[in-house]
Amino acid sequence: MPLYQVPILVNGATHSAEQFRAMVQDLARGAEGITAGTDLKVTQLGTPGTGVQVASGSGVVRGRVDAFQGSYAIRNQGAATVSIASTGGSPRSDMLIARVEDPQYEGTLNPEVDDINYFQVISNVSSSATAIPDGRTGIPLARIDIPASTSTITNAMIKDIRKVANPRRETRLLTQSPASQSTAITGTAGTYTYFSTAAGWTLAIPSWASIARIRVDIAGMRITTGNLYGAVRANLGASVSLQPTVIDDNQGAVVRRMGTLVADTVTISDAYRGTNQLLRAQAAGLAGNAAQIYIDASTTLVAQIEFEEGPR
Repeated sequence: MPLYQVPILVNGATHSAEQFRAMVQDLARGAEGITAGTDLKVTQLGTPGTGVQVASGSGVVRGRVDAFQGSYAIRNQGAATVSIASTGGSPRSDMLIARVEDPQYEGTLNPEVDDINYFQVISNVSSSATAIPDGRTGIPLARIDIPASTSTITNAMIKDIRKVANPRRETRLLTQSPASQSTAITGTAGTYTYFSTAAGWTLAIPSWASIARIRVDIAGMRITTGNLYGAVRANLGASVSLQPTVIDDNQGAVVRRMGTLVADTVTISDAYRGTNQLLRAQAAGLAGNAAQIYIDASTTLVAQIEFEEGPR
């Protein structure tokens, strides 16, 4: 009958490998790829030579031979060296994959004595390939773009094509309302200045984060004195600035309120992971600006941040 006789796990029952693979597939939510951002990364050898090394790590590989094959949990414990053939008179691209060849569905390997999980090089793939070009069971790790007449592989030739099976995500929504009016931001030199009465938000950066999608909204910004031409942005720590948004208003000297937002997707560096970093908005007057920009007790600032894990 189609329904498995017993669910996992029942004392005294026998469970097939296929049933455990089905459980792996369910736990992985049908996804495949590496487990964490640093898993199975491909790099040059310690002394560059005729091969590459694959870092420790684990992953999930979905079976492609049979509709009910399920998924395999794989693990590399320690760095592995994989040989790469040299090129002749023409350049070549090779793809390095983590391959599973299960004799229940394909091939003639014997799991008692043979490696049915191994690193495999698919030679002469497209120079833009990021997916395994045929139906074999495996996950892609790297494409190696090798110039003509080359036998030494360097990091510059290695294109990382790993994907995290189920990337971790963390979203935060933060608000801030100034207690008093800030110092005026004015001028025409494009020099960014923090809003003096908006201290920003100190963010704990997850140790696994690879990117952050950040949006900062400012509602009720106060404009006085003259026509406004400027920009608003936000900084994360000392070295990451979000894409600026231009603010442009020609209502002259009348006092008015306006809202704006800035948003960007930024890369989280090794230096930022696992640290606390300040996210804070700032503004600048650009050429032609005659206005003064403030925030005050009638202003609200909102920050939304989504951290996401990816290969790194």
